[in-house]
Amino acid sequence: MKLTLKILSAFLVLLITACGEKEEKESIKLTDESTAVQKEVVEEAANTTAEVDNMQNKGVGPIDNLNLSSDIDAAMATRGEELFKNMCSACHKMDKKFVGPQLAGVTERRTPEWIMNMILNPEKMIKEDPIAKKLLIESNMAVMANQNLSEEETRAILEYFRQYDQAN
Repeated sequence: MKLTLKILSAFLVLLITACGEKEEKESIKLTDESTAVQKEVVEEAANTTAEVDNMQNKGVGPIDNLNLSSDIDAAMATRGEELFKNMCSACHKMDKKFVGPQLAGVTERRTPEWIMNMILNPEKMIKEDPIAKKLLIESNMAVMANQNLSEEETRAILEYFRQYDQAN
């Protein structure tokens, strides 16, 4: 009986060890595929030789022209701040790089249309916009999640960014 128990125990240990190695090989395979996708994006961004004027690029998406008043709409900015805290602050901070880039000064670096298109349409922006591609690389390939915000909600977040940048 003791011999049978020892043989059975040894068999179970071997079985568990073999299964663990198989899972490890599969996870390595997934990592290799992920690395290939990352390499492709990095190479494509590196091969983009044309310089992009950040303040002329409107991005890719539904917003192609946006006229803003020089005055900040305080009520809209307050709503935008609330939306930002609820939807964006897990990955973005105003005063430092976190998962995504630092957002303080974003209205001085990007056009309002680009900002709104990035929020509304991050998948297409990452695929087609050279600035978004570079930001993806700088953010260690952390893809921005589409929060499915409306244009009105996105406009409120933009107003919050404008208010923040104007105050700082």
